Parts: sequence; C-alpha cells; structure tokens
Amino acid sequence: HYQINHLDTSLPQSDEFHEQRKMELEEKRKSYEFEQKIPGGPAQIKNMPSDEQFTFDYKWDIVTLKAKLKATGIVVKLMTSGEWESLAHLTNVYTQTTFHKPKGADRWSNDLYFGLQRVASLNHSLIALVTEIPSKLPVTDELLEPLLEGMTISETISQKRLFICDLHILEGLPVRDNFFLCKPIGLFFLDKANQLRPVAIQLFQQPGPDNPIFTPLNPSLTWALVKMWYNNADAAYHQALTHLGMTHLLMEGVTVATHRNLSQSHPIFKLLAPHFLYLIAINSRGLELLVSDNGWVDKTMNYGNRGLFGLIIRGFNTWRMDVEGTLPEDLKNRGLYDTDILPCYHFRNDALLLYEAIKKYVDSYVDLYYQNTNMLLEDHEIQDWAKELVKPRNGSEGGVGILGVPGNGEITTKSHLSEIVTCIIYTCSISHASTNFPQYEEYAFPPNYPGLMRGKPPNDTNAETTERDILSCLPDRPTTLDIMIVTKILSAKGTKSIGDFEVQYIFDPQARDIVDEFRRDLRKISKIIRERNLQRNPPYEYLDPDIIPNSISI
Repeated sequence: HYQINHLDTSLPQSDEFHEQRKMELEEKRKSYEFEQKIPGGPAQIKNMPSDEQFTFDYKWDIVTLKAKLKATGIVVKLMTSGEWESLAHLTNVYTQTTFHKPKGADRWSNDLYFGLQRVASLNHSLIALVTEIPSKLPVTDELLEPLLEGMTISETISQKRLFICDLHILEGLPVRDNFFLCKPIGLFFLDKANQLRPVAIQLFQQPGPDNPIFTPLNPSLTWALVKMWYNNADAAYHQALTHLGMTHLLMEGVTVATHRNLSQSHPIFKLLAPHFLYLIAINSRGLELLVSDNGWVDKTMNYGNRGLFGLIIRGFNTWRMDVEGTLPEDLKNRGLYDTDILPCYHFRNDALLLYEAIKKYVDSYVDLYYQNTNMLLEDHEIQDWAKELVKPRNGSEGGVGILGVPGNGEITTKSHLSEIVTCIIYTCSISHASTNFPQYEEYAFPPNYPGLMRGKPPNDTNAETTERDILSCLPDRPTTLDIMIVTKILSAKGTKSIGDFEVQYIFDPQARDIVDEFRRDLRKISKIIRERNLQRNPPYEYLDPDIIPNSISI
C-alpha cells in the first residue's frame, strides 16, 4: 500500500511517509547497481532495469531507420568491395533522400572550413588562446610570415589572434595493427575578416627531421592530406571523450547515483528525471553494438576499442565538473570566455546563452525548495547523493568518482547544489546535442573528417601528393557505408526538445511557473540564434533549442 501526498513533492525530512520513502530507495538500490564494464573506466549500471527500456515506438523508429538505410539503392553501389576510383566517384554516391550529400563534401579541403571545424562543429572545446608558443612546436616568423597578414608571431599573440589545438592526450594509446594515430598540434590565426585559418600543423608531439611543420604553403594536396590526418586524430578525441566518455558514460553514472539516492518524491529528482530519458537504454543497447569486439569502432577507427577505452580512462582521470563541466570556467581555462576574442566561435557564443538560461532555471528551482542552508544540510538524500557522485569508482562497491564536484561530497551551500544540477542538465542536453548531431555532416564524407585513415602520415613538406595517394588512405566502400549508416542514425533526433518533457514530473504550481519561465527563455534564445545564423556562412544550427533534446536518447 502506497500513500502519496497531493503533488508528491517533498524533502525527506518533511515527508510524513518516511518509512515508505526509505523502503522505496532500498528497492531502487537493488535495481540500480554500479559496475565498471571498462576496467578502470567509468561507473555504469550493472543490469538495465525494466523501467529504463525504450518504449516500443521509439525502439521501432531506430530499427526501421536502420533497415531503410540498408535497403536503399546506394548499398548496391557501396557493397561491392574495393577502393574508390576518384573523389568525384565518392561524391556521386549520395542521394537526394536517404543519404544526402554531407556538408563537408564540398568543403573538405577548404582552410576556412577546417578552421570552422574547431569552433562550430562536433569537437568544439579543444581550441585555446595562445599566450606563448610551446617549445615542442618550433615555428618561426620566417616560416609563418606569409600567412599572418604582415604580423610577427609575437604581434599575433599580443593581439589575441593566435590559437592552438594540442592533442597530446593521444600519446601512447594502443592502436590497431598496421594503423597509425597522429598526436598533432595545430596553430590557427584569426584573419582581419574574423575568419579562423590553419597556419601550421605538426603531426606528432616531438619536433624532428621526420616530424616537420606543415603549412598551407606546401603543395595543396599534401596540405589537404595533412589536414585529414589531423582530423583523424581529432575524431579519435571526439568519439572517446567529447561524445561517448563525457556525455553518455559520465551521465550514466550520475543517473544511477540519482536513482539510488533520491526518492521520486524529491524535488531534485523531478528536476533531473526528464534529462535521463533513454540514457541507460541507449548506452546498454546501442553502445554494445558500437564498442563490442569487431564492432563499429574496431572497424571504422584507427585506434579500435582498446585505444577508445584507454582514452576514455585518461579523460575520466582528468575531467573536473568545476572546470570542463562548467562552461564559463572551461572557457576561462582556455582563454576564450571573452566573446570579443575569436568572435567566430559560434559554439561558445550560443552555448553561453543556454548555460545561463539553465543556471537561472536551476537557481530559481533550488531557491523554491531550500529557503535556508539548514534545509539543505538536513536533507540526507541530497547529501548521500553528493557523496556517491565523488566516491571513487570501485565496481559495485564504489561511486561515480567525479573530480571537482562543488562541495566535494558535502553540499553546504545552495550554490553547490545549483552548480552540480546545472552541469548535469547542460551535459545531457546542450553538450550532447552539440557533439552528436553534426556527426553525419562531418564523418559521412571520409576525406572531410576521417575516422579511419590507412597508410602512413606524410613526413615531407615538399612531397607532391596525388589524388590517388589520398584515395589510398580512405576506408573502402563497405567501411564507408558502415560509417554513413551509423552516423546517420546517431544524427537523427527522436525525442522532444529541451523544456518540452515526454513525462511530466513537476506538478507543484510554483515549480511549474519556473518551468514555464525556462520555456520562455528558450524561445527567446531560439530567436536570437536564428537571427545570428542569417549572418553566418555556413549557419551553426546545432544549438537552436528547438532541435536540442532534453536527454542523451540517441
């Protein structure tokens, strides 16, 4: 027999049915147990509870989409094994309907588009302002002089117009047999038209005669091939960290901890629940196919599963909620919080609007239920939750093991709670949408953003590269089809937009007013972003609230 109060929303210390509430959580903990499926990796769920399954309709949508993609006539063209005859031949396989031509297909060798991939695409949070050139990248004024509009390197630094992407975290990762993975450093310059241009790429970390610095002054197809090898490394970082590790897997642990510690009557549970929809299901079902032995990652990426898992573990051991998980702090850490610096940083410009709207929403909601600090300190459910978020990962005995959680396991201020909840909602919605939905447009034309590169990276700045050299590096036809099908499925939005919840958890009239205010703010932001996109070429549409789902549901 369950007894439920009107509106069913209360802190544990004021719930008159506290024994019932305690029993409910004890049952939940049996269903939601931790397990480390990747040794040394993130906390995940041991077995998927029936409550977390896809609805039949949603699952059917995914299954039928995949079947439709496989059945389309393009398969006939692609399934015959062998290499591509020419880049034009590769471009011709796209259709008007099922597999439209990806945006990257017409711009893959364009330097301005390569610059935009750092600031307005799926791996948008690696770029940093240069304050000094690292010694491991020995660029000189003589080398770069024709590329910096008459300025010296030090002048570009003082004017805050030089930027760097350093993929040193890839050093020492395992790679599939007979494959290479670069660990590049890229240098980018903001020109007088406020466009970001690559000016130097070193494909490995330590300089030397076999690791030269390439520039746009090298033979054009050699430079194009160097950018492809750079993007192959960028794709390795994107899939392991920006996408899979720091949205899907990180938030799976948070979801499990939330179910284990917060009653469904808890106001914070009600605030977070819409943002966990299908997350455990997509991780349990979808990821099994993508990261299983000889699965998608093993076939379509240079580092395979072992490299992917190794990189995820590295990421979890360094990622901090109060830095990388808090957008303003992450931007400050990279010297890019000031929107006057790198004005073409579309991701930052739009994401800040959304972060502030989520923060305002969470602050108002927390203030409604915690009128003073004592109410927070006496809330044993929220304190247990905080402890489990920071408790070191150790299989079924451990916690989520997140570093840098505000309060470090003891929430003593409302701002601690707001910062944690804001991070979770932002990560499940904004972060995931920004790194997931551009995947087809980037990956589906392999020269543009190749998850897989064959052969060896170039090491001669004077070498004349041919189109045949580029084609020989690309995945074969069946592998290309695999990449196209999976990225097309991943790029499809199947659930409702942020603020429009599939399941209504919030019934308290005052709380519903706060939700309504959040929805109004999102409508205003959508209008601002659409106006901005009229001036952008190409538009950056991935952070329009109308197309951002509430949760990591695909």
